[in-house]
Amino acid sequence: MDNDRRRAFAEQMISTLTGGALTLLVSVGYRTGLFEAAARGPGTSGDLAGRAGLQERYVREWLGAMVTGGFFSYDQTTGRYTLPSEHAAFLTGDTAANVAPMASMLRAFAGALPELERCFVTGGGVPHAAFAPHFEAAGAVAGDTWRRIYHEHLVDGFLGAVPGLRARLAAGIRVLDLGCGAGHAVTVAAQAFPASRFVGLDIDGRVVAAAQAERARLALGNAAFAVADAAMLPPHPQFDVITAFDAVHDQRCPQEVLRRVRAALAPGGVFIMVDAKFSSYLENNIGNPLAPLCYAISLMYCTTVSLADGGAGLGAMWGTEVACRMLAEAGFGHVEILDSPRPQNCLYACRA
Repeated sequence: MDNDRRRAFAEQMISTLTGGALTLLVSVGYRTGLFEAAARGPGTSGDLAGRAGLQERYVREWLGAMVTGGFFSYDQTTGRYTLPSEHAAFLTGDTAANVAPMASMLRAFAGALPELERCFVTGGGVPHAAFAPHFEAAGAVAGDTWRRIYHEHLVDGFLGAVPGLRARLAAGIRVLDLGCGAGHAVTVAAQAFPASRFVGLDIDGRVVAAAQAERARLALGNAAFAVADAAMLPPHPQFDVITAFDAVHDQRCPQEVLRRVRAALAPGGVFIMVDAKFSSYLENNIGNPLAPLCYAISLMYCTTVSLADGGAGLGAMWGTEVACRMLAEAGFGHVEILDSPRPQNCLYACRA
């Protein structure tokens, strides 16, 4: 046994366990408003508890983990805790940089681990509906992270990455968003490009209802939503642009979805697929600091949700090589992989 390697892995395990525990406490800080309270300025545990309307003793112990975990600094002479502005940028506010909502999402995924473990033995998967109580218990709002991303990056970052697309949207075209969830991409785009008409489709009636409510609240006459299975997308009406944000790999029949997307594109149309920016081959992802998290998310949600419906179980890490092959098989003769505003995602611009 190599003792140096043994010691190094022991340190890695301590770091891993610490990271897991701190992830749960980041979710606590996000849900209880502690990060937002701390971003208002330094304070004692009593000060921060008062700002957030919480019990001081619990806040004090939470702060102990936050200080020793490197999130906060602590002045022992004054007893005041400080959340540095550089750290607050990743834990507070409505920007895409705020990753605190992801901690609650991981906490929700963890709630379904017993069901997932059974699938290791029996096969099958954990259906999307089974995650609902875990999302509720963890205070995880489906789409919260992507809502921030859309507001900050959709128009200039994602849509702007495709040459000439913004001009076409400004002039007025028909756009379809598959797997639209709560519809944030559609509402942001509809506000930015009033001359274009947007339709969002999702198989989950609950999130479509939320999307319709937001559309009504914003009085968007150029946006509409419907409950539908992307694998049943008809060839008519046709759309000038079809988008899918982090949605294709979850599908029960992703190849059929891509084939139907191709058939529903109008002449000269473009399919914009935003998905994970990784290789299909494990050996090519070794050393990528984002890969372990994305493999874990893929296992805990993406893969099992697809398998629960008897699907392909591609998972979030299906990778660029498999994606390009499947797009070609679906009839897309020209596929360009473009950078996105997020290092873990890329953008496929697909044409016939």
